[in-house]
Amino acid sequence: MSDWSPAAEELQTARLSLRRPTQGDVEAIFGIHRDPRTCAHNPSDALARLEDAQELYRRWDNQWRQYGYGYWVILCHDSDQQLGFCGIKPMELHDMEVLNLFYRFATSAWGQGFAGEAATKVTAWASLHVPARPLIARIRPANIASQRVAIRAGLTRAEHLDVIGSDGLDWIYTARPLASSTGEVISDQGPFVG
Repeated sequence: MSDWSPAAEELQTARLSLRRPTQGDVEAIFGIHRDPRTCAHNPSDALARLEDAQELYRRWDNQWRQYGYGYWVILCHDSDQQLGFCGIKPMELHDMEVLNLFYRFATSAWGQGFAGEAATKVTAWASLHVPARPLIARIRPANIASQRVAIRAGLTRAEHLDVIGSDGLDWIYTARPLASSTGEVISDQGPFVG
C-alpha cells in the first residue's frame, strides 16, 4: 500500500524548498556523497564514482514510486543550488517497522540551520502522513551536529534501542515511544505492556 500524495513531492519551510529528486540531481548526489567530510561519520555512504550516485538516485526514485515518499532535495527559495538531502525511508529496528530520518548537506550549507529546518519539516510530515511507522534517527556517537539536528526536529535519545550499524554503534533518537510488533511499548526499562 502506498502512502503517496502529490503534496508529498514538494514541501516548504520559511527558507527552504524540499522537492522529490530527479535525474538532474545525480551530480549533486555525487558531489555531496564523495566529499569525505559529509560522510566522515558514515564512511560506508561515501561514493567514489558517478555511477554509484546514479544507482543511489535509482534506489531513492524506486522508494518514491513504491511508497510515495522518500528523500527530498533541499534548496533555498531563491536558488536552484542543491544544499543537501533530507527524508525518510522504511526500515526495521528491533523487529519493528520504522521510518529512518536521514539528512546530509554540502559543507557549504553547514552551520546555517538548514538541516534542522528541513528535518523538522520532514518529521512533521511523517507524523501526519505516515503515523503507523514511528520515526527514528540513527546517529553515530561522535556526530554532535547530527544529534543537535535530531533534537531540533523533536526527537529524543533512546539509548535502550542503540544498534550496531554498517559503520559501528548507532545511537537511536525517536520521535515517540516505539511499540514492538506484539504491541508492547518499549520503554527505557525495556518492553512493557502499554
